[in-house]
Amino acid sequence: MPRWKALPDELDPQVKEFATQLRRLVDRSGLSVAALSDRTGYARTSWERYLGGRLLAPKGAVVALAEVTGTDPVHLTTMWELAERAWSRSEMRHDMTMEAIRISQARAALGEFGAPPATSASDAGGGTAPRRAVSAVAMPGIAGPAGVSPTIPPQPTAPDANRREGAGGSFGPATPAAPPGGGRRRLTMFLAGVVGVAVVVAAVLFLTGGDGGGRKNQGNGAPATPSTATSSGLPAGVKCAGTGCTGKDAEAMGCSGDLVTTAKTVTVGATTLEVRYSRTCGAAWGRITGAAQGDSVRVTAGTTTERGDITATGDTIAYTPMVAVRDAAAAKACATLASGRTGCT
Repeated sequence: MPRWKALPDELDPQVKEFATQLRRLVDRSGLSVAALSDRTGYARTSWERYLGGRLLAPKGAVVALAEVTGTDPVHLTTMWELAERAWSRSEMRHDMTMEAIRISQARAALGEFGAPPATSASDAGGGTAPRRAVSAVAMPGIAGPAGVSPTIPPQPTAPDANRREGAGGSFGPATPAAPPGGGRRRLTMFLAGVVGVAVVVAAVLFLTGGDGGGRKNQGNGAPATPSTATSSGLPAGVKCAGTGCTGKDAEAMGCSGDLVTTAKTVTVGATTLEVRYSRTCGAAWGRITGAAQGDSVRVTAGTTTERGDITATGDTIAYTPMVAVRDAAAAKACATLASGRTGCT
């Protein structure tokens, strides 16, 4: 029985090649995943995800694996950088796909909620309106259960009833209901329009997460923070949301992988500076790649700032801890290189 399961078919070829190379190194070392965890300091479950292609290993784990297996870390980190760029491109494509799906679902839901009011309004203005208007008025001499439209009154319309009244027709007892019928018909059309607008507004609030409810909570004295707004219904493996993520490692809290996107990117010299954002966690962090020892990165959101530094020789990537944000635009990342050069997103 093979030791490793097949890598996911949807993996980018460069990511798949990198994961295969990691498996080869582990096989040559003769280490089990548990032993690899003990030797490198990274959790066993994390290594299972790295080697299974479900998550790209961080730079620190790659360097630790190189040390344990006696592999040149420079060559291994070069392959990691290529895989990391491919992983980021895949994340962007995934985000665009999910956004298109959410838009389609929203349009379908709005159409589903909006259709009944439109039908009611058209019925109110069509041939069935007089029947509803007449059924709402007490009709002397006409039998029928309460709330059920009688079958006899629909034969003469309101204008016909007026003409019959002038000619002394047999529908004289029903004529008192004809004049108010027009007003009730207009009232029915107006109410149908109001109901239609209310249904559409309710659907929009439902699909956008009920921001109005958040404002109501604020009015009642319960502060609406990113943590309270996103703490419920988190996906499996995600351990924080909003302010609960501030100062914590994105990977350890389950906010990376498929849940992160690159919101902003700039180049500072030969170093790439990015703002990484997880909508699920309601948090952002800064990252630099292609960097060198002595370079640092910091991320700021409001009055909160977190910092990450490269202190080891050979490292080319650094992350900051997370800061809570309501959207990616609220976060700003800056890099300071060992050469003194600086830049921000």
